[in-house]
Amino acid sequence: MGEGAGVLAAMLSSGIGGASIGVTRFIAQDLDPLAIGAFRFGLGFMLLFPFALSGGRNWPQRGDWSRVAALGLLFFGAFPILFNASLAFTTAARGAIALSTLPLLTMVVAAVFKVEPLTKRKALGVCTAMTGAALALLAGFSEAPAKAWRGDLLMVLAALCMAIYSVASKPLIRRSDPITFTVVAMGVGAFALTLASSGRGSFEPIRALDSGQWAALGFLGAFGGALTFFLWAFALQRTTPTRVAISIAVNPLAAALVGALLVGEVIRWNLSVGIVAVVAGIWIAARPDSAPDCKAAADS
Repeated sequence: MGEGAGVLAAMLSSGIGGASIGVTRFIAQDLDPLAIGAFRFGLGFMLLFPFALSGGRNWPQRGDWSRVAALGLLFFGAFPILFNASLAFTTAARGAIALSTLPLLTMVVAAVFKVEPLTKRKALGVCTAMTGAALALLAGFSEAPAKAWRGDLLMVLAALCMAIYSVASKPLIRRSDPITFTVVAMGVGAFALTLASSGRGSFEPIRALDSGQWAALGFLGAFGGALTFFLWAFALQRTTPTRVAISIAVNPLAAALVGALLVGEVIRWNLSVGIVAVVAGIWIAARPDSAPDCKAAADS
């Protein structure tokens, strides 16, 4: 399975991730962001762990464990706190559009660390996508929740965490396995979130959750946790970080649809136009590189 399989895995991961935004928005008013993250990644870890033990898989090398743990704290610790907190201020669709800054941030981080060349075509495609994201965020601003800008900013910071994780984890995944790497990183993050949640009393509201909210937590753990981030690691093993990040364009559409179904959010014209611009930018940036560039990125 080559680069095409990686791109498809990234798109599926982003689609499930978009649905997870809508589901998180559904329970964000009733459960602390720390507790949501602890449930999501704790359950995801428990579901993936048996698969990690099967089939004689390669685990991260001893010298890589500190880096894997640090990335786990960043992505499965800081990221869900920012992600879940943002959805207490903004809508699912706006949150997904803010998360669409990921390709730009990933492209910049990859260029800084010399993992991928920063080409004019990639820059044009990502900037086109970002224009669509800005349009979706700014148009109809008065109709958004009063503190929506805070949620948008928190989601952009979450995207930065994800960009750093995507770039820094690629060589570690290649030296181990997508499942074992994800299990270790997710386990570290889930443990940290559980400790923090227990210390803050964040688990107290779970006694009042209804069956629908428990089902939402189950979805976040099984699909939004285990499956989404295994697919993301699988994609990073097979293609470049920027191409993986570009798949995030699937995210806003899924989030808008789930948000409309669960919490009655309205899909307006500016979101639709923004999504079209994001898709156009993806098409530009995802076109094959020239042979030298493509080989350099693949070898990184």
